[in-house]
Amino acid sequence: MATAGRSETKKSEKSFDFICTLCDGENKTVEGVIYCVECSGYCCQSCTDTHKKFPTLRNHNLLDVSQRNQAGNQQPKLPELPERCGTHHGKPLTTYCEKHMVNRCRVCISKDHSKPTESRLRDTIYSMSSLYDSKDTQLATLVEAKNEALQKITKIQKVLKAAITKATEISKEELENTYIELEDEILQDQSNIKKIIDDLQSTNDKFIKTDRNMAQHFQCIDLAEEQIKEADDLMHQQKMNADIYVHLSFTPSQSLIDNINGLNGIGEVIRRTKKRTNLYKVLGSSDINIKLIDDSEECQSHGCCLTLDNNHLLLTDYNNKKLKCFDIDMMMMVDYCTLDGSPFGVCCTSTDEAVVACGNANMIQFVSIDEEMSPTKQIPMSHVCYGIATKDDKLYITDSASALYMYDMTGNLLKTVSQDSTGNKLFYHSRHVTFNESGKNMYVGNVYKNIVCFDYALNYLSTYKDNRLSSTNGVCVDGKGSIFVVGWGSDHVVQLNECGTRIGTVTRRQDELTHTQSVCFHRKLNILFVTMVSSDVVKMYELGCTP
Repeated sequence: MATAGRSETKKSEKSFDFICTLCDGENKTVEGVIYCVECSGYCCQSCTDTHKKFPTLRNHNLLDVSQRNQAGNQQPKLPELPERCGTHHGKPLTTYCEKHMVNRCRVCISKDHSKPTESRLRDTIYSMSSLYDSKDTQLATLVEAKNEALQKITKIQKVLKAAITKATEISKEELENTYIELEDEILQDQSNIKKIIDDLQSTNDKFIKTDRNMAQHFQCIDLAEEQIKEADDLMHQQKMNADIYVHLSFTPSQSLIDNINGLNGIGEVIRRTKKRTNLYKVLGSSDINIKLIDDSEECQSHGCCLTLDNNHLLLTDYNNKKLKCFDIDMMMMVDYCTLDGSPFGVCCTSTDEAVVACGNANMIQFVSIDEEMSPTKQIPMSHVCYGIATKDDKLYITDSASALYMYDMTGNLLKTVSQDSTGNKLFYHSRHVTFNESGKNMYVGNVYKNIVCFDYALNYLSTYKDNRLSSTNGVCVDGKGSIFVVGWGSDHVVQLNECGTRIGTVTRRQDELTHTQSVCFHRKLNILFVTMVSSDVVKMYELGCTP
């Protein structure tokens, strides 16, 4: 059968200089009259007409191949064509990728280079969400400060009775207005952060929906880059203020009694934006004797923690295989229990239970601390257990070597981390673990690289280094933005801020610290406890902030 502009035969009956690529695929020999550069194939007249009907194909470069060279009856010379991508159906290689040092088609470039943007987009969403949550912490602190100020005002009000009532209400109003101003600032920050999070999430969703639409995909990349920059700028601004917290206080008027009438309030509401850069100083120190009568060996306390009611200090004794309890109010040892393994770290899971990392026994031991201390269940581990901390029914355990592990409370392994995203080793003897006051970040003592910082999901964030620290072991926080760090070889307590910047050294040489192992801080009493290797005493420091 033959039609105008289309000579069709069985494939074996006749040959042409140019064969229609589509018809050839159907086992038909049809003369090709047009060559499509983008499709890298020939078309007969019928296929050419069909080709032109599709909107996405209309801009393809169609070359006429019907002309012959009259002098030599040679095939027409077609223009040199660009190299074709072997992965994406002959797409022209239009772009040189410096990263991979090869030519790439537009699809390759889109897929290869949109992935980093998508990854950064997800990371930025997480970072902004964490920043948003941190504002809740600021609000809670602000409410607590407001309540403390109200208590002072109420006490003064009772003393001054009726004559002071009007002035009291003025001060309350001033306090409330100041609080509202501060609250509005924080809520506005949250609103700005939430908007960026929503925009980022929306763009992230579009990435998924536009995977096959290249034009929209490139638009999403441009939009994501703009939004990421906006988020980075806001996070940078917030980071600049990371060591700042909002505070309210109330100072009674000293001239109140003499000038009771006509006062504009009973004191002054002070709005404080206080930087957490003050170095603690030692106001006093004492030794806690942790040696018990039946201890056969010299004490070696590798770990300590406060009970959740802050009334007792729990101490591990590696040499004597004991967990000991010190009553802070009575200032004496009140209880202990003997363990099957030598203990390193300890943390509290509830008001009446603690869990101990039992060193080379490769297990963790749960201990009841309600009334009388006694071991309960044990969970075997596949590694050495050194530092231990708990958060949201998860256990975080180090192996005193190269890794940090996350378990659930029944001992199921949830995650292990030992390297950063580029494959670099994170730990050289991982030690004690602690969380900051918001619970979003955790800090791990690391003998050779000082402090390694993660988020609560064990995503690596950064490493804090200080050359004046040696063989870092213990780490804890003060709940106000400072980190205390001790090192086995440095024999003093170093204070850092949450960004890892050194504030200063808290203890002095005359404080007689040797081979420090662990540290914990009593936030209400401002007392710092420091344990040491091969010592029957634990150092207790009463701290105050320098002006």
